[in-house]
Amino acid sequence: MTEINTIPPAILEEAMDWFLTLKARPDCRQTEEEFQAWRSRSLVHARAWEQALKTWKLLGEVPPVYEHLWRPAPSPAATPRPQRRRWKRWTAGIGVALAASTFLLLAGPSLLIRWQADHVTSTAETRTLTLEDGTVIEMGADSALATEITPSARRVTLLSGEAFFDVAHDASRPFTVNAGGVAVAVLGTAFDVQLSDNATTVELARGTVAISYDGPDHKQNFELAPGQMAAVDHKTGAVMRDAIAPEDIAAWRSGRMFVNDITVGAATERLQRYHPAWISIPDPALASRRVTGLYDLKNPDAALEAIVKPFGGRVREVTPYGRVLSRF
Repeated sequence: MTEINTIPPAILEEAMDWFLTLKARPDCRQTEEEFQAWRSRSLVHARAWEQALKTWKLLGEVPPVYEHLWRPAPSPAATPRPQRRRWKRWTAGIGVALAASTFLLLAGPSLLIRWQADHVTSTAETRTLTLEDGTVIEMGADSALATEITPSARRVTLLSGEAFFDVAHDASRPFTVNAGGVAVAVLGTAFDVQLSDNATTVELARGTVAISYDGPDHKQNFELAPGQMAAVDHKTGAVMRDAIAPEDIAAWRSGRMFVNDITVGAATERLQRYHPAWISIPDPALASRRVTGLYDLKNPDAALEAIVKPFGGRVREVTPYGRVLSRF
C-alpha cells in the first residue's frame, strides 16, 4: 500500500491536469462526475488533489469557486436556484476584486518605475536610443532607464531590465551607469548591464570599466577587462567574476539569453521580460537550483522547459496569461 505522504509524481500530475480541466469546464456535470470518481479512488488521490490546490492557491485562485468539488454537495431542496445564482455573482465579485488587487500588487512597482524613467520598453520589445553626446543605448525588453547629460557629466540610471551601452568617448565628461546601487564608470567603451532583484551583472565587450558598489554593509571596487563579466550580489556584496565569449555578451540582442551559474528563479526573472504570461515557481527547491546555458528568447515557453527540465521540472499553462514551473 502506498503511503499517503508519498504521492507518486504521476498522480500529482493527474491532479494538476484535473484542476486545469475543471477550470476550463466549470459547468460540465460529466467532467465533475469523472473528477469525483478519480478523486475517490484512494486517499493518495485525495491527498494529491489537496497538494494541487495548495499550488494553485499560491497563484491567487479563489477556493470557493471549486469548493463544491471536494465538499459534500447540499441537497437540491437546501439550495434553490435563485440562491445558486447569488452565489455565482458573489464568487464572480470576489474574482474581480482579486484580479484588481493582484493588478495593483504587480503593477504598482512597475508604474513607479515608469514615472521615474525617460525611456521604457514593454514585454518582448527592444529599442535603440542615441543620446545627445553620440552614445548609443540598446534597451532590452521590459526595461526602463533615466538619463542626465550635463556639461560636466553623463549619467544613466538603469531602473529595471537590461541595456547595452556603446559609449561615445569624452574625456571631459565621464559616463556612469547606476543599476541597483552598482556604479559602472567609463570614458568610452561598450558593455552590457543587467539588473535583477538580487544582483547587477556587467559584461564588457570593449574598453575598461570601473565598478563600485556601496551597499549598507559591503563595499566593492574593481575593474573589468574585455571578455570579462561580473555579478554583484545586492544583499551580500559578493562578486562573481568569470570570462564570457564575445558572442554571448548581450546575447539578447540576437534573440538569445545567456546565463552563467545563476538560480532557476533568477533565470526565470530575466526570461519574464520576454514572456507575455505571468510566471510563478511555487517550489523553493526548484527555484534555487543553478543553471548555465543559452536559451531562445523567441520561444520563451521552450526556454522555460529547457531551464527546468534538467531538474525534473515542467511548465504548466494555467491560462494563456499564467505559467507555473513545478516538479510534478
